[in-house]
Amino acid sequence: MVQPLNYLKESASQTAGPYVHIGLAPGAAGFDIYRLELGHDIAGPKAPGERIRVEGLVTDGTGAPVKDVLLEVWQADAAGIYPHPEDPRFADCAPGFRGWGRVITDFDTGLWSFDTVKPGPVMGRNGRMMAPHVSLWLVARGINIGLNTRMYFEDEDNSADPVLNLVEQVQRRETLLARKVAPGVYRFDIRLQGENETVFLDV
Repeated sequence: MVQPLNYLKESASQTAGPYVHIGLAPGAAGFDIYRLELGHDIAGPKAPGERIRVEGLVTDGTGAPVKDVLLEVWQADAAGIYPHPEDPRFADCAPGFRGWGRVITDFDTGLWSFDTVKPGPVMGRNGRMMAPHVSLWLVARGINIGLNTRMYFEDEDNSADPVLNLVEQVQRRETLLARKVAPGVYRFDIRLQGENETVFLDV
């Protein structure tokens, strides 16, 4: 006899690991199965703009590096245009610019990094300009639902950004700022919990 659906139990939840790298970034896990692994080329070689590298650590509540994180990256090009048909200026996006990438943390050190071009300001909802930023989505063991956050640049004028201004405490806003540590290099560490926990967004 088949039981009615209201008698069926909910399936157990499952986190992303420990095999998240094999499924989503097999090349980094040592599996050479794709001619070109998806997500490595964010900007493309012909995209104009300031070439930058972004690097950092993801740490847990004790400050220890989390070494099995996968990060997905979304951004606009240097002119603030997304390579997506919903952007009204889509046709003017930089040639070959993907605006999306996927990186994982180093298995030994926990460090992650990606190369791209610095994004420009983008138009937000209601015609309000948003400061240059990169959107990040994180998954790892122990995280049931992916975490969304944004990375802004400390050397840009972020004062009028509508999303950043939703964070009431100035000290909390600091967790969303990437620091320039060398010419063309920005450092952005992500703290999953505890003191100075990174602001995560409900999107």
